[in-house]
Amino acid sequence: MYQVFARKYRPQTFAELIGQEHVRTTLANAIAQGRIAHGYIFSGQRGTGKTTVARIMARCLNCEQGPTAEPCMKCAACTEIAGGNAIDVIEIDAASNRGINEMRELRENVRFRPARDRYKVFIIDEAHQITTEAFNALLKTLEEPPDWVVFILCTTETHKIPTTIASRCQQFSFRSVEFGELIARMQWICEREGLTADPEALAVIAQVGEGSVRDSLSALDQAVASCGSNLGADAVRSLLGLFSLDSLGEVARALEAQDSKRMLEIVQELERNGRNLQHFCRELSRYFRNLLVAKIVGSGSRLIAASDAEQARLVETSARFSEEDLTRFLKITLDLYKDLQYSLQPRLHLEIGLLRLIHAGRLTTIEQALADLGPAGSGGPGSGGGAGKPPRSAPPRTMGGSGPASGNVFSASAPEPETFTPPPPTFTPRPVAAAPPPPSLSSPAPTPVPAAGPKPAAASGSLKERLLEHVKGAGQVLLADAIEHCDVSEAPGEVRFTGPKEFTLSFRDAGMKAAVLAVTGRPLKVAFIGSETAAATAPKAGANADEATQRALSHPEVQRFQEAFPGSHVRTVRNLRD
Repeated sequence: MYQVFARKYRPQTFAELIGQEHVRTTLANAIAQGRIAHGYIFSGQRGTGKTTVARIMARCLNCEQGPTAEPCMKCAACTEIAGGNAIDVIEIDAASNRGINEMRELRENVRFRPARDRYKVFIIDEAHQITTEAFNALLKTLEEPPDWVVFILCTTETHKIPTTIASRCQQFSFRSVEFGELIARMQWICEREGLTADPEALAVIAQVGEGSVRDSLSALDQAVASCGSNLGADAVRSLLGLFSLDSLGEVARALEAQDSKRMLEIVQELERNGRNLQHFCRELSRYFRNLLVAKIVGSGSRLIAASDAEQARLVETSARFSEEDLTRFLKITLDLYKDLQYSLQPRLHLEIGLLRLIHAGRLTTIEQALADLGPAGSGGPGSGGGAGKPPRSAPPRTMGGSGPASGNVFSASAPEPETFTPPPPTFTPRPVAAAPPPPSLSSPAPTPVPAAGPKPAAASGSLKERLLEHVKGAGQVLLADAIEHCDVSEAPGEVRFTGPKEFTLSFRDAGMKAAVLAVTGRPLKVAFIGSETAAATAPKAGANADEATQRALSHPEVQRFQEAFPGSHVRTVRNLRD
């Protein structure tokens, strides 16, 4: 029966393991020194070797020549563990055995000694799916198990493991396998299988794996089934639905030429060929990321998951753009990819996103825009001197040497402003109205013409007396009666009337505000404080107020408090010296 590459070439010893040197070294030293823990947690990305290392660990512990870091692979324990039928190595899928009953059964099984081997090893895969109650049932057993038991918990989501469990185990974080190591591993497998693989094709498969050995080998299996013994880069890309640098480079060339029409044609070609627009946007964001890294670090970097030939092309393309432009392009494509996940019209969103890339290529930084305007006084716009000197126009900023200017400042130079000299100010004397002739004794007095605005009353007498005189002259008897029975004081921004509550409605009349405006000459707030004994207890700020009251009301802090709280009122003032 056919066996896939991921199972056929699964590492059987620590020496065959790739990409996890820190785990391999630590476990090998622990076995050699006899410092074997009773619990381990293997966490990391899928397909990086967690379960494989757990089986290697079980083989090292139960080998007839062990415990040893190099099992013999010939004894019954080694062969049975490799075949997956060892009686003392129990593998549990926590995705389907996650309840408290399964953990109770496991706890009962721990009490019995191994049937043949040295250790009874429990490998719990997808351990993060165990329920909280099941973890609590396993807690005491995991803390103090018998000497012949070793627990190995494998998980891709270590943050879901309770801290009470994690604190009782040794944790190992498995890293993503590097791009070069994945290609070397697949090249070794192709040699063993008699396959001919283009290095660029293996690079494409490694890109699909994204650091996972199992995903990469599964993609290699699929490519061999489709292409046969000869693997070409174009055929592998077509099979896996990837986009070549040539197709992604069309977007870069359209950006360089600032060709909006070509952007729309690219979307039309993708739609006509039945390509996934969301997948294209994802590959485009990865392409701009690689261009940005190539712009910063150059070719031959381990930060770019691509072959040497592809990295050289990326460096060549990135030289046509600035680092700021590539950063802006990457941000736009990432936002576009997020929008496409929930879009009902993906073609419309992709077209708008690609056109936004064109517009973003015309932007420039605010510092550059200010620098292009020239220093003050050089005759540019807003300069105070240099009349008649033409301003320095902003030089066009192109995308890689061609195309229109970038940014809010475009390549067209601003027209030279005309020199404007303001005329000298002229002074026109204001005409003085002739004084009217004195009225004769026999002629009646002329009718006074009302002014356009309120005119304050004569500043003779107190504010209360002036208000009474005004309202009585206007024939407002009710308002005059209300003012007469109240105490009147002027505070910052308002005039306060303190009197019996029966006059409340009189002070809500618009005529009272008009009277205050006419007497004081400025719009002030009318505040009425009604109380049965208000007139008797309110402090007077007029001539009859005593010295302590006047001093208290004129204090800056009191005045500031009254300004902050316009409705406040000082009812009594007590001299602490008395």
